[in-house]
Amino acid sequence: MKYKKKTLKNGVRVLMIPIPESPTVTYMVWVNTGSNHEEKSENGISHFLEHMVFKGTRNRPTQKEIRKDLDGIGAMNNAFTSNEYTSYYAKAHPRHIKKIISVVSDMYLNATIPPKELEKERGVVLGEIDMYEDDPRSLVGDLWEKLTYGNQPAGRHILGVKENIKGFKQKDFLNYRKKHYVAKSTVVVIAGKFDEKKIITEIEKQFKNISTLKKPRKVKVKDSQKRQALVLKNKKTDQTHFIIGFRALDLFKNSKDLASLNVLDTILGKSMSSRLFIKFREELGLGYYVFSMTNALSDYGYLAAGAGVDNKRTKEAIKAMLGEIKKLKNSLVSNEELEAVKRYLIGIFPMRLEKSDSVAVYYGRTEILSKAPTNPKDVYKQIEKVTAKDIQKMAKKIFINKKMNMAIVGPHKDKRSLLKIFKI
Repeated sequence: MKYKKKTLKNGVRVLMIPIPESPTVTYMVWVNTGSNHEEKSENGISHFLEHMVFKGTRNRPTQKEIRKDLDGIGAMNNAFTSNEYTSYYAKAHPRHIKKIISVVSDMYLNATIPPKELEKERGVVLGEIDMYEDDPRSLVGDLWEKLTYGNQPAGRHILGVKENIKGFKQKDFLNYRKKHYVAKSTVVVIAGKFDEKKIITEIEKQFKNISTLKKPRKVKVKDSQKRQALVLKNKKTDQTHFIIGFRALDLFKNSKDLASLNVLDTILGKSMSSRLFIKFREELGLGYYVFSMTNALSDYGYLAAGAGVDNKRTKEAIKAMLGEIKKLKNSLVSNEELEAVKRYLIGIFPMRLEKSDSVAVYYGRTEILSKAPTNPKDVYKQIEKVTAKDIQKMAKKIFINKKMNMAIVGPHKDKRSLLKIFKI
């Protein structure tokens, strides 16, 4: 699957991924701003603005008119906000491509942030914060990130804090958008069935008046951690939820290291054949869910593993997880396990690219962070090259005590006894 990239005269980047056999087309506009670009007093505004973009534009003054244009053609649309980007998109039959380009571009460029709608949506966002705080599985992840990155943007919640959400006014959103929604921070992605020449003409027309102010710089993520740390949230729950995580690689590390990290993560806990799944589910019956995951952003990244377990078996579960992590440091992976994991990764990867919206996300995410997207064929080659020694080398590099953090949510108060077992 090949893509073409065109940079407009004003600096907007356009990625086109033709999929002639696709029954749909996805149009997605990304902006290189998220919670990591916010001042402390702004925390939550990127996500809140994402909500407000749907409430009306200069060309479609109400949410009803936006919905009418999209629902009237059977389009799917949504948006999402992360640490370093926000994205808006619509997906429809290829014959409606001009319409979805018009609507999504209008929302991105011309949202008016109506004060009455702002007051209504404020309650929605506050409710969203409450929802995540009530969910221990989500809460434990937020606690881990806060513990790991501390009082800097990477350690703050994407949804923000209630005090900020209650205080934001229309001018705050307009000023934030003016500062961040600029040409050089914008990436347009179109994936599916489309006519390239017509599409470029239409996108140039939509974005001809976008602001060309200088792209703001993000504060670099700092790492000042000198010893392992643990945060415990004493909460009445039916299960104990915990995450153990380590600093890992950012998106700009070389592709060989990133491939090794991906294979290591998969061996540890990314599939039903992973070591954590077998240990927790098949051997010990500790709980229903267990996982590991990686996240690589522009200047930092991490590998984290977590589980939900019987409250009475919390220490047993922590020891079991640490044991599997330690094994990856101390012993080479067998050729049989390594080849099985490679087949799994190469087999599952195309499934991520079956739909036009999935393709748009795959290519758009790396481009918005200013790294050229990797061709799927090259991904396969990188995975194939990973050796058992590469995996052990990566494990020794990132699985170190002084950079290890754990967050726990459950009915526990004895932090000291948990710290005693928290080592590899």
